[in-house]
Amino acid sequence: MVLLPAVAAFLFSLAALALKRANQLGMDVWQTAFVVNISAGVIYSALWFVGGPPIRLELWYQPVLIAICLFAGMLAQFMALNRGDVSVAVPVMGLKLLVVAIMSPIVVGEAIPIQLWVAVALSLLGVTMLNRGGKSGDSSRFTIAVTSGLLAAISFGAFDLLTAKWGQAWGVGRLLPCIFWINAIFSLACSRGFQSPLRSRSRLALAWLSVGALLLSLQGLLFIGCLVVYGRAAQTNVTYSIRGLLSVLLVWSVGRYFQNEEGQLTRAALVNRLIGAACLLSAIVLAVQ
Repeated sequence: MVLLPAVAAFLFSLAALALKRANQLGMDVWQTAFVVNISAGVIYSALWFVGGPPIRLELWYQPVLIAICLFAGMLAQFMALNRGDVSVAVPVMGLKLLVVAIMSPIVVGEAIPIQLWVAVALSLLGVTMLNRGGKSGDSSRFTIAVTSGLLAAISFGAFDLLTAKWGQAWGVGRLLPCIFWINAIFSLACSRGFQSPLRSRSRLALAWLSVGALLLSLQGLLFIGCLVVYGRAAQTNVTYSIRGLLSVLLVWSVGRYFQNEEGQLTRAALVNRLIGAACLLSAIVLAVQ
């Protein structure tokens, strides 16, 4: 259960850098959302062949509600990544932990053990420290990253809980394809917001967008599959929260290969982020006990 969300976190961090590069090459938020969501709808269709229990038509509202949460979260996520800094936006999305921890008893009905609350507190402290210091651009970019990141955290938190609550009854091979087909239909409206046609973008921009879309879909398969199979939204999200740390490390180590513009970390930022890393690792250890 720990390995799958950890791998998903790594793939998400790579996807964030790829999508940020596509944005630097001219892709806007609506084009990113359209391509990623349509691609996900196609990729997740393969899960239909996994099979599952017969679909109960009276439960049609369940995948629709989950898809609404997913669509809202995706738009907020792309806004945060496109208009803000990766090393700020991704850690802020880790606040989804708080949403899951607070909403779990209400939505899923599962008790939250004391060590998980401690893990959530440590994770939030870690996210705070990761966001301190460093070069994060101007204030408006930072505000967009934080605000959109928080909106994404809330939407994805609701998505995780509803998927964990209803997923086991539907099965991976039925719920996920339905969710992403509905999400793809919602995404058709994104084409009305295009600043220019997709065909007018450079091949390099389309290539980076395709890489980001593929990585995002793959990490989603791992993460959401873990939610559906195990149904433990809070514990899975604690492990997944290392994507905040990974995004910072990747921006620092390989960001130049993505031509990332966030710059080098200062010594003060590095110390703060090392403290944040220790908090996140401690949270993971607590969560898996």
